[in-house]
Amino acid sequence: MPRELDLDQWKDDLVTACRFGEEERARALVQEPGPRKARVLLEAMMEDEEGLVRQAAAFGLGELGGAASARRLEQQLVREEARGDYDGESVAEAITQALGRLKGTGARSSLIRKLQRSSVGTMDPADLCTLARSLWRRRHPELLPPIRKALEQLPPAPPTALHGLLVLLEMPPEQLRTWAQDTSIPIELKEEVLSVLTEDITEALVSTLPSFISTAHAFPETTMREEGAVSSYYLALLSLLLRHREYLRPLLSPETQSELRALARKLVAATALSNCAIRAAVLLQYVGSPEDADLLLAHRPAEPILAKVFDDAAQALRLRPVQ
Repeated sequence: MPRELDLDQWKDDLVTACRFGEEERARALVQEPGPRKARVLLEAMMEDEEGLVRQAAAFGLGELGGAASARRLEQQLVREEARGDYDGESVAEAITQALGRLKGTGARSSLIRKLQRSSVGTMDPADLCTLARSLWRRRHPELLPPIRKALEQLPPAPPTALHGLLVLLEMPPEQLRTWAQDTSIPIELKEEVLSVLTEDITEALVSTLPSFISTAHAFPETTMREEGAVSSYYLALLSLLLRHREYLRPLLSPETQSELRALARKLVAATALSNCAIRAAVLLQYVGSPEDADLLLAHRPAEPILAKVFDDAAQALRLRPVQ
């Protein structure tokens, strides 16, 4: 006889998994009660006073999918936006992400309506990035008119994730490859394109990555000691590569992987760019060679938690068979 589900424990486990970004665990939990029961439970969680509970409910409805989930999420999104407090903003972000994962035109229409309701000129950059990424997941030519209209509310500079989204929607991959290496294009706009691509990169767009990597190689050595637009570009590129590393590795040519190795080595040695160096160390674990372990240990940070990242990468490289 199957064990009866402890609903209070199930709810607590789902909230904890969502809070700490344990998406695989959260997905498994959503499936446990069965679709019909899960929907009833998640709908009830949407009425909870605790913002973390409502965020977990948004994630769950996004996983269940369907037109009913899209309608319920959009209704809740309007309510959260009207709250005007931190909890409301956090839940609205979770709902926007959930709508981005849903299939079908209903979810896309909900995101378009959110874009039309929003005053994008006053939106926090992080919220605008969340919206742009969700729209990118539900990309379709019908997005172009509302995005262009929304961009009329924004100054031409600095560029935002919404500007990056428009570039991706308008340019075919072959044009984007040339665009990425055009030195007349602001590096900040290229960074926003990479940020949006981090949400979802198709095989056709993988062909553009060598151009973005070449752009990173072309920065003058003096910028390796500076924070600012260049380091933000490095971070965006590294975040994209690391998030999709298992998917990208078999798709990148040996020449591109060699370029990545050289870039990662350069960034590991650029201790002034500590955030870049940490991510580069992790990347080097996947594209490096056994001899790169010595470089990692030579530039190992003093802080114990960060040092462990370098130690783990060096150990993985030393265990890798020589090609």
